Amino acid sequence: MLSELAESKATGALKAGRSGTVYLSRGRVCYVECARTPTVEELLTASGRITSHGVKTARQTTAATADGGEMLVRRGVLSRGELQLCVLGATLDASFFLFGANVPKPRFREGDRHWLGIHWFFDVPGLFRECHRRRARLDRAWPSAELDSHPVVPVRRIRSRHVMLTALQWEILLNADADTTPVELARKIGRPAYPTLLAVREMAAAGLLECAESPAREKPPDLPKRVAGSAPRVATGGGGGRPAQSSFPQISGDPTDVNLLIRLRNALEAFQ
Repeated sequence: MLSELAESKATGALKAGRSGTVYLSRGRVCYVECARTPTVEELLTASGRITSHGVKTARQTTAATADGGEMLVRRGVLSRGELQLCVLGATLDASFFLFGANVPKPRFREGDRHWLGIHWFFDVPGLFRECHRRRARLDRAWPSAELDSHPVVPVRRIRSRHVMLTALQWEILLNADADTTPVELARKIGRPAYPTLLAVREMAAAGLLECAESPAREKPPDLPKRVAGSAPRVATGGGGGRPAQSSFPQISGDPTDVNLLIRLRNALEAFQ
């Protein structure tokens, strides 16, 4: 439906129930809201540039004209560049979570506009491509989604001697209470949801968070077959006469096997 509205160069708001809203201007997306992610108003107030009361007043004053962003720039509350970057971040953030969710059938209301006005444009195919790119980046950081909906729980002890964190990762660790999910934590600290989720996955990959289960990793290469007669004999059990199953791989003294073991040892040490 969004693609059809883009082709017809529609202007208005595509509302997906309580899940979110996509604002269009002549077929291009100018702003997106999602119930799961912080809005541009929340990001502005979290930055300290404007108070919640100031946002409410500006919204009521410019609701009919839809030029609230322009008014904030004229009054010197924030620069035009700051406003554009805030709209850009909030729109990409909301698009990622809204487009990937199960939402009710959207309804289009022609002519509806966001109170901030138009400060950035996105073509619909490009917005879809960006959402796919962000999904792929998440999977590269940590190829499992179990952390996305679970509380953020830092580990009590880390295996490495030194840890390097970004500013966002530091904020996440300071505010993690073992009860708040990454998206909820983003709203709590006034940060966009996607960067917060990406930071959580990166910390999980670094072994800094407790994980319910390990993500699916690539299957390791098969070990070389043992040389006949080189492996020790396995003791048989007393009851059934069947050989006991060993939990260790059968490795010979072949140089190929030794080199493989050295590479595995180096990989494990680097991982720790």
